[in-house]
Amino acid sequence: MEDLIRIEGVSKSYGAHRVHGNLTLSIPKGECFTLLGPSGCGKTVLLRLIAGFEAPDAGKISIDGVVVSDPAAGVNISPDGRNLGMVFQDYAVWPHMTVFDNVAYPLKLAKKDRKEVSERVMETIAMVGMSGLEKRLPSELSGGQQQRVALARALVAKPSLLLLDEPLTNLDANLREEMRFEIKELQRKLDATVLYVTHDQEVALALSDRLAIMDESGRIRQTGSPWEIFERPVDPFVFNFMGIANFLSVRREGEEYFVGNGTQPMPWEKPTGDCKEWVAAFRPSDARIAHDGAGLRGVVRRASFLGAMMDYLVDVDGAALRTSVETHEAIANGLMFNDGENCVVDFHNLHWFEAESLREVMGTSVREGKS
Repeated sequence: MEDLIRIEGVSKSYGAHRVHGNLTLSIPKGECFTLLGPSGCGKTVLLRLIAGFEAPDAGKISIDGVVVSDPAAGVNISPDGRNLGMVFQDYAVWPHMTVFDNVAYPLKLAKKDRKEVSERVMETIAMVGMSGLEKRLPSELSGGQQQRVALARALVAKPSLLLLDEPLTNLDANLREEMRFEIKELQRKLDATVLYVTHDQEVALALSDRLAIMDESGRIRQTGSPWEIFERPVDPFVFNFMGIANFLSVRREGEEYFVGNGTQPMPWEKPTGDCKEWVAAFRPSDARIAHDGAGLRGVVRRASFLGAMMDYLVDVDGAALRTSVETHEAIANGLMFNDGENCVVDFHNLHWFEAESLREVMGTSVREGKS
């Protein structure tokens, strides 16, 4: 598949602070690609470099086969020459302009004739579900409607690339869910290439064909489909960033493996390799709690009712872990535990990492039962 965006060896610093160093990334045409990472990792900076609002210190950026930034060659095409649309976190709609005029603004800048402007604006307004509201001012619209106006304005010129910088952050939870599906549907209808920036894992998983996980130093840790990122994380950083994570210390003694400071042999598949200290990584839903049966014996230290879920903090030989079970299942199967009750915990879908790799990305000590 042909690439729409190619980023080759891009570096960017602000004074002594290096945001990106020798970063390389490619995004095929028609793909919805997400940059996902913690605040301050350089996601928005990279988006601004692609858009042309910032210039890289080194490296090359190409859009649709055209080099738009290359400091070594003295190339830096302005944003209006890059055939892209952009939606910001704060919408940035003009408060004194109607919906129609906001959406029409890029076409008027491009000096399109009045008939084309009218036809294309009304078509785009309908596309984002705003028909009948074209005469309203932004102050007469809800936050979700204002975001649709910003989206329509970015789409009206039919750009080859749509850049979305945390566009759903200021919306409430229900609107965020609604808008993320609408954005995905628009992308499919238009066969557009979308580059989305967010720190919200749920939005990234729902929207993306592929995504890249970035760390605090601006490095890309892993690129892949949502399933690959969630189910096959390459390191503890990616696993930890993608949701609530348990990291359970496991020590090897001879041919046996033990949890915490106890002597209960591990009842699940062992890691491979010569390492003496391992970490078993898993989600709360990957640990099954019961009153008896196979597994590791432990004690419930905290039982929390979270509505649809029961959440338990369990101590196993001095190691803490979280497990969860749907409330209706817990009630039906006698899995409602109280603080201090004995239990048995079994596991599935474990990810094994060497303990040293966890210390490298998360500090000097292994954190277990992280909440």
